[in-house]
Amino acid sequence: MRFIVIIPARYQSTRFPGKPLALLGDKSIIQHVYENAKLSIERVWVATDDERIATAVKNFGGKYILTRKDHNSGTDRCAEASLKIYKENPFDVVINIQGDEPFIQAEQIESLKSCFSDPKTEIATLIKKAGEKDLFNPNRPKVVIDKNENALFFSRATIPYIRGEKEGNWLNKNTFYCHLGMYAYRYNILQKLTRLSPSLLEKAESLEQLRWLENGFRIKTAQTNFESIGIDTPNDLENAKKMMKLKL
Repeated sequence: MRFIVIIPARYQSTRFPGKPLALLGDKSIIQHVYENAKLSIERVWVATDDERIATAVKNFGGKYILTRKDHNSGTDRCAEASLKIYKENPFDVVINIQGDEPFIQAEQIESLKSCFSDPKTEIATLIKKAGEKDLFNPNRPKVVIDKNENALFFSRATIPYIRGEKEGNWLNKNTFYCHLGMYAYRYNILQKLTRLSPSLLEKAESLEQLRWLENGFRIKTAQTNFESIGIDTPNDLENAKKMMKLKL
């Protein structure tokens, strides 16, 4: 099984313009993501629509692919980049690591890779047991899974609902899972996903993976114990700097 990593990274961001190039310690965020991905998989590319990011990647010795600016999601950007890469370097599975996840762990990537030992796996993603701070936070999407660890549904609401129990006791009555936005797709499946029209559930929850479920695709999940910090705002960057100091 041949795996590659694509890291979608755009310069324009409403809450944090230029985020991939912001410094975390002595390296940019995108360099941290790239180097951590390389600990598990040799073939890694940054997919970007901006020459400034491409130049930064080139300067630290990384590979990049320039893509269109009009993509609506990182998945779409990965799909375009994968088409270009596949022509010269065929592969089986694309792992999509967000460009704002500087603390991604090699073990998390390995967990995603292990999902494809099952030939029926089309898409894989990571989940983590939810804690008190996660349970009712709409910015931490939840997921329910079947007995084979395939995703049944994703929601910003707290699912499942525990009937007849006070919310403060829900964690004692059921195991809840948060979804971590890291995906892996078989190459041919990724190309199919980007041709799907936005779905009603996706629009309601603003979660693109619901489009895939609505269209009959199966999403295999793998559990991780690592808490990754995504950097969406300058304040998130300050928190990441504190986390890095703790790790030193």
